[in-house]
Amino acid sequence: MAPQMIFVNLPVTDLDASKAFYEKLGYTINRQFTDETASCVVISDTICVMLLTEEKFRSFTAPGKEISDAAKSTEVMLSLSAESREKVDELADRALAVGGAPAKEPLEMGFMYGRSFADPDGHHWEVFWMDPAAVAGEAPQG
Repeated sequence: MAPQMIFVNLPVTDLDASKAFYEKLGYTINRQFTDETASCVVISDTICVMLLTEEKFRSFTAPGKEISDAAKSTEVMLSLSAESREKVDELADRALAVGGAPAKEPLEMGFMYGRSFADPDGHHWEVFWMDPAAVAGEAPQG
């Protein structure tokens, strides 16, 4: 069976600015699924983020439902794993340098380390590393 993919759909106020932000993080744009109302950001072989203008996003939602303003409320936190603590810092620092904003204080738990940022539309992203030994149950949890 082929790996299952996820397409996270996010409403954005400025599609070009949002595309530029994610490209500056090192991600690519899949031009096949990109037009003036949407852009497909490739995070990995199995993860894509669809940036949709608010009008386009609204066309996919249930009638009468409002689009959450991610700068004012949190509907979802998007979490990405990283292969090391250094990679966590690298992505979070890059996000802050290219227009992201801090979302909360870093998480330091010994076996797990994480940082967070908000993209230009306020969507909350978490980047974390977990000690592989802790994941396998070989190290103390805490």
